[in-house]
Amino acid sequence: MSNAEVVKTRENSKVLDMVYIAISAALIAICSWISIPTAVPFTLQTFAVFFVLLLLGGERGTIATLVYVLLGAVGVPVFAGFSGGIGILLGSTGGYIIGFLFVGLIYILFEKIFKKNTVMKIVALVLGLAVCYAFGTAWFMHVYIKNSGEVGLLTVLGWCVFPFIIPDLIKMALAVVVAKRIEPVIK
Repeated sequence: MSNAEVVKTRENSKVLDMVYIAISAALIAICSWISIPTAVPFTLQTFAVFFVLLLLGGERGTIATLVYVLLGAVGVPVFAGFSGGIGILLGSTGGYIIGFLFVGLIYILFEKIFKKNTVMKIVALVLGLAVCYAFGTAWFMHVYIKNSGEVGLLTVLGWCVFPFIIPDLIKMALAVVVAKRIEPVIK
């Protein structure tokens, strides 16, 4: 292959990466709009984050998640309930949205250590979800205490974590299955 062909292949690869990242950020937004409103809305957002990481890999998947968060931060209505703006990220549920980035960072770390081991990818997602829950819950408590007064950790976990564990694990399993089916098509 000539140097010109190598450069063209790299450029095509970069363009394809940008397209995958943009489509993935849009997918996360669409999945966030599918929601059941509660203190922390039930959405398909976590499914999309898991799916994007599994399908694109840690780096591109985390960039797609970051693009999604930044779009929301500047006011594009990509968050649950067609909302957007920095106020959402600074609000009580913003820590869970930021927590998606931790899922991606943990996934990247596991990917670098364990390569393409599917079991370890799932472990990375579970660990990342736990960190997302922890960060989101700490942020929720901080905002809630500041705005409404004292609240206990178990109460907040009852509002923001316990009802989501099983649905999030189901979404994770679904993301693994769907990503495995689609992966050969886009690689």
